[in-house]
Amino acid sequence: MQFQIVDAFTDQLFGGNPAGIVLLPDGADFPEDEIMRKTAAELRYSETAFVKQLDANRFQTRYFTPAAEVELCGHATIGAFHALRSMGLVKAGSTCLNETLSGLLEVAVGEDTVLMDMAEPRLFESIEGAAELDELYRIMGLPAAGQGVVLGKPGLSLLPRKVSTGLIDIMMPVKNEQALEEIQPDFPALKELSRRYSVVGVHAFTVNAADGRIHARNFAPLYDIDEEAATGTSNGALTCYLYDYGLGAPNTVHTIIQGEKMKRPSQISTQLVLKGGAPFVKVGGPAVTLARGEISL
Repeated sequence: MQFQIVDAFTDQLFGGNPAGIVLLPDGADFPEDEIMRKTAAELRYSETAFVKQLDANRFQTRYFTPAAEVELCGHATIGAFHALRSMGLVKAGSTCLNETLSGLLEVAVGEDTVLMDMAEPRLFESIEGAAELDELYRIMGLPAAGQGVVLGKPGLSLLPRKVSTGLIDIMMPVKNEQALEEIQPDFPALKELSRRYSVVGVHAFTVNAADGRIHARNFAPLYDIDEEAATGTSNGALTCYLYDYGLGAPNTVHTIIQGEKMKRPSQISTQLVLKGGAPFVKVGGPAVTLARGEISL
């Protein structure tokens, strides 16, 4: 099987978020689940995508962390279709269909970028009780008091909330970039909290950064990912979350900065569009290939 290691959401090697991409040979079915999980663990990236071509522009993709299969992974999808383009299996300017456990999603393949649909947004309950807020922020190494205030929006204070555009994460607002930098999770406690809330992890962010852009950090120890440099699904969920608060207009392209603490700066582009009055999110960015080769499965 051919494979690539791709840095997604960056145009520079060793930036962005790396993913393993494994392309199944023509006519081959997916390996056993445990083999794919072990392959992801052997490659040691947060996610590895296994891609099966069904037709000229139709593919089925399954995503594995070192611990388990997940329904969708944004950066591994960007990496997968970058790899397919580089191998001549899809052409720049084409729109592909990608079958995932989160549904059938469109992927627009450009000359330099890949833009993908997220799954239908779902907004779940907010975390608003004093004890629950204290627990969440304490586990993340921060005080709950003073977090979530939005600069330029008097009286608007954001609350943590479970949101999904493919995977459920807790969107956790913090007051500024210094607070974002200071996050030091208690990982065993965060793993247990994620299990209890039935989420992949916590996506911490600030919307009052000095440069006017959104900055974020993502933590998912339940899936053996202490911190991730770029998460498409989480930033898609964040875009929907902000829109629900009245922050961000339809069709506006947001740039979310992630991975700075990990020395792997990433830029994730997101766009919320309305279809029949309902919000849907697109996520994308560039990618670069670090390595190509053969993998024996």
